[in-house]
Amino acid sequence: MPIDTQPAPIIPDGLNAAEAARRLQAEGFNELPQTGTRSILRLIADVLKEPMLLLLLTGAGIYLALGDTAEAVLLGVFASASVLITIVQEARTERVLESLRDLSSPRALVIRDGERVRIAGREVVRGDLIVLAEGDRVAADAMLRQCDDLLTDESLLTGESVPVRKRPAAGEAMDATAVAGGDDLPFVFSGSLVVRGGGIAEVTATGPRTAIGRIGQSVSALETETPRLRQQTRRLVMAFAIGGAVVVAITVVLYALYRGGWLEGLLAGIALGMSMLPEEFPVVLTVFLAMGAWRISQARVLTRRAAAIESLGAATVLCTDKTGTLTQNRMMVARLVRPDGAMLRPATASSDAVTAEFRDLVAAAVLACDPQSHDPMEKALQALDTDATGDAALQRRYGLRPDLLAMTNVWSRNGVLMAAAKGAPEAIATLCGLGGTELIELQAGIETLAAEGLRVLGVARARWGGGALPETQQDLAFTFCGLVGFADPLRAEVPSAVAECRSAGIRIIMITGDYPATAAAIARQAGLDPERIITGPELAELDDDALAQAARTPTAFARIMPEQKLRIVSALKADGEIVAMTGDGVNDAPSLKAAHIGIAMGGRGTDVAREAAAIVLLDDDFGSIVKAVRLGRRIYDNLRKAMSFILAVHFPIAGLALLPLVTGLPLLLGPVHIAFLEMIIDPVCSLVFEAETEEDDVMRRPPRDPQEPLLPRPLVLWGALQGFLAILTTGGVLLLAHRNGMPDDELRALVFFTLVSVIVSLIFVNRSFSSSLRDALLRPNRVLLLVIAIVIAVLATSLTAPPVAALFKFGPLHADDLALTAAAAISTLIVLELSKFPLRAALTRRPAGGTQVNAASPAR
Repeated sequence: MPIDTQPAPIIPDGLNAAEAARRLQAEGFNELPQTGTRSILRLIADVLKEPMLLLLLTGAGIYLALGDTAEAVLLGVFASASVLITIVQEARTERVLESLRDLSSPRALVIRDGERVRIAGREVVRGDLIVLAEGDRVAADAMLRQCDDLLTDESLLTGESVPVRKRPAAGEAMDATAVAGGDDLPFVFSGSLVVRGGGIAEVTATGPRTAIGRIGQSVSALETETPRLRQQTRRLVMAFAIGGAVVVAITVVLYALYRGGWLEGLLAGIALGMSMLPEEFPVVLTVFLAMGAWRISQARVLTRRAAAIESLGAATVLCTDKTGTLTQNRMMVARLVRPDGAMLRPATASSDAVTAEFRDLVAAAVLACDPQSHDPMEKALQALDTDATGDAALQRRYGLRPDLLAMTNVWSRNGVLMAAAKGAPEAIATLCGLGGTELIELQAGIETLAAEGLRVLGVARARWGGGALPETQQDLAFTFCGLVGFADPLRAEVPSAVAECRSAGIRIIMITGDYPATAAAIARQAGLDPERIITGPELAELDDDALAQAARTPTAFARIMPEQKLRIVSALKADGEIVAMTGDGVNDAPSLKAAHIGIAMGGRGTDVAREAAAIVLLDDDFGSIVKAVRLGRRIYDNLRKAMSFILAVHFPIAGLALLPLVTGLPLLLGPVHIAFLEMIIDPVCSLVFEAETEEDDVMRRPPRDPQEPLLPRPLVLWGALQGFLAILTTGGVLLLAHRNGMPDDELRALVFFTLVSVIVSLIFVNRSFSSSLRDALLRPNRVLLLVIAIVIAVLATSLTAPPVAALFKFGPLHADDLALTAAAAISTLIVLELSKFPLRAALTRRPAGGTQVNAASPAR
């Protein structure tokens, strides 16, 4: 098929083999450099410095020394998991860079010594001439020396799926600051895809010096921020460990001084140390996040870093790209406009959606397309008319020119030559010779469509009477057929998801490389209602403080470069926001890794984006983000309930260990009793509270203060109040029974049963801070029922089976004794439930008036 071209410039013979080898030796392979990795032993040594791991190992050692192999093995497993997680994190960064290497090093066709040879992409050097053809992936950054109707998809670098038009260089040099995106530039970039046309380009940068290489260096230089929850838990564990050590030391000394027995004091200290050892905190945190990752996976959300789920529940700002996240990432024909102003909005992407009055317009537009097109707009047109070409044969193609942004195909059918053109509406108007009123009306129609965020093409057709076709398409007598408006449609679930985010106090900021008009239209459709659209050039003029100030109001960003995305995320973080960032392209990888929570698209996202992110949406559903936010808030609420429970139950356990010291009573709780209590506390904290459903207002409250501690003062006081009342209850039962002369073995059984009953009552107290006791008792939780059934069965066995009773040193209990334990538990439950009312506002982190965020109020 003859193709209309300008006189081709003379292309030299390219590099010779010797010079190419010299440059390869001097500048290195065309790939991202391997980064130094730490050895396994070095990783383990670094992990062993972590206070949490040291406490886990110490606890395991204590249990092992006491012969409690099961607990020792359990803590050892969690210690090993810490080492494994760190190694996996290190490998993840390496996989990010490996993905970049794969993208940046395809095979390439180059000209060397005057011959075209295909070589590995990693062997391309600066100065090579690479031959580009449709379907090729560009091997390195290069300057175009010759091209014909060349379109490239640079979405890996820009995030925008619409191909960009290229032109040959006109003597300019490759600018080191040149960026992807934008039409009529002479630059092509490593990793981009040729979707139409071809050309020859001179390589100007390889490996880490390319645009994709600079992104790779940025990713490798960024450190993933330690989750705040992990930091808070670490501090909490250390505080408990220090406090426990002090209490244990005091206990041992006091026993030795006042009871005269160092051995008995040491045994009491070990029992007390076991009761106060804070291994529940890391266990609970690990189980909660692991179970949370499993639960969110049911909504087709993959969690790469489990702590990110909790962080997402605290997010105050969600930065989202437009293409493919808010929109469907597919072009479709949204408007057809005839010259007389009649308009059609096709309901579907099929020929059935086109009425008879608009079929000529669609047919002409399809005839102007490449029959084997990779261009998404051309594919959208072809979906509306699959028979336009029929038995016609393509005779000639006039490509886009810098001076005329239109392309024309000439077809032959039954001996008649027909020409169809499409392109920029102004160029089509020039081909058709429109002027005066017609041109004014056309311009008004274009502005109407552009205001809706549509990409607009003009369409024209002509007949050729015979003879040789003219040299340029301007010599054809075209008739204007109309306008076609294209849109990347909004995802159906986005408006409701945006509304729910706003009700939860989360601000959504759209960041896109698209044009401001398109960004504004999509933002309005999504319900974002930005007060201001900030473009890339405008952002470049703002310092970080001004940028953060601008982002505090409803804002969207358009025509944004990759490095500017990272700057926006950094400015928001510096302003105290908890930032979630969505993305899918290579250009998004640095900002995904820099954000507190990086969210990658699993369907269309690149490997680089997925590896850099903490969360991957397997179905690219924006609504899944809202599900993850809801789950994150539920996890944090339930974690606080578990922490409050842990704090409360340690008071009576420690109190009963110390009470014999001040009362002269025999030692009642030994290691076996503490181990049994841990068997109750651990599954309750890890499984029962984790399985609690979310509070009714979980998505109607503002995000929590990111500086709020995991156990704020009101929750500590609430836990202390529970623990103090539990001490009074169990201690009162102990003193009452001892005064009545109950034998030591029966006294131990009575006190232990009372303590277990009170602990069970504390479970119900902590199930909800905002609902009533009735709701706490009736709210379904099958795990809770299972745990209570197991506890009852074990307690019953300890009384009825002599070997077990001997192990626990329990004497028999009678019906009135069991009634006393039940009364102690019920009275504790009632008193604590009544105590909730004046403390409810503080415990739920809401003002006393119950102020909540609604959809119309700003997040901050």
